[in-house]
Amino acid sequence: MSSLFAGVLPAVMTPFDAGLAIDDSELSATVDWLIGAGASGLVATGTMGEAGALSEAEREHVAELIVGTAGGRVPVIAGVSSDTPDRAARLARAAQRAGVRGLMCTPPTTYRADDREIIAYYTSAAAATDLPLMVYNNPSVTHNDMPPRLIAELSGVDNVAAVKETSGDVRRIAEILDLTDGAMEVLVGGDDWALEGFAAGATGWISGCGVVAPAESVALFDACIAGSFDRARHLYRHLLPLARLDMEPKLVQYFKAALDETGRYGGPCRPPRLPLTAGEASRVAAAVETLRRLADAPAHQ
Repeated sequence: MSSLFAGVLPAVMTPFDAGLAIDDSELSATVDWLIGAGASGLVATGTMGEAGALSEAEREHVAELIVGTAGGRVPVIAGVSSDTPDRAARLARAAQRAGVRGLMCTPPTTYRADDREIIAYYTSAAAATDLPLMVYNNPSVTHNDMPPRLIAELSGVDNVAAVKETSGDVRRIAEILDLTDGAMEVLVGGDDWALEGFAAGATGWISGCGVVAPAESVALFDACIAGSFDRARHLYRHLLPLARLDMEPKLVQYFKAALDETGRYGGPCRPPRLPLTAGEASRVAAAVETLRRLADAPAHQ
């Protein structure tokens, strides 16, 4: 698959040092590791990247560093979600300056917009650059649910090329593909229905699991695309406890803790996110232990 939005695209986390400054060396090391593990592309400054806790200058810096470290090995996509179309457009232009090859954007983050307003919002954001734009349907966060018929309308907006579908309703994937006659690429945005999403026709996965277990996530995607569903279910079973953490409000804390648990660097989050409680940390440890058992389980071809 050669599409910009195809394959497994880990949602890169922004590492902070003890003083909560961006840790450039850890970010560069993470990018190299993810690419080496088979990631098809990388997504910067999304929810997992704590974009809401970064200044605009920091967002551009993070995107620029990821692009520079990737060095053209894989495409980099930047999240430009915002509360207003003007700011989304400004973030899009900054991301283009940083060298990204595509953009990702939710509808307005602080206003429950109607369809007309959502179309106007995306028309403005998409017109800010000539980069392909992926619309991001995440109703649990934005309170703006974009059903398939609205996604199909947005496919007619110049530069809109794909949708990250995070409603949790896997049935929407087939409907979007049907309504757009396959012109709109659909990416899975929720880790705990990834297998179902691939089976329904999704050609990409913006993945939280891919940040902690990139090789295993790529193997799951490849197995599904190849139709090797016995192997896919085997992999999925071991990824699911981690995948379920992706659908909770504390997903950023969970996945940074999972990185720490595996011996890589997760580190702290910026407020308002606080460290996990002991009970929450135990869930992470259990999820990582299930993932570790994958190496010892009988292989499924």
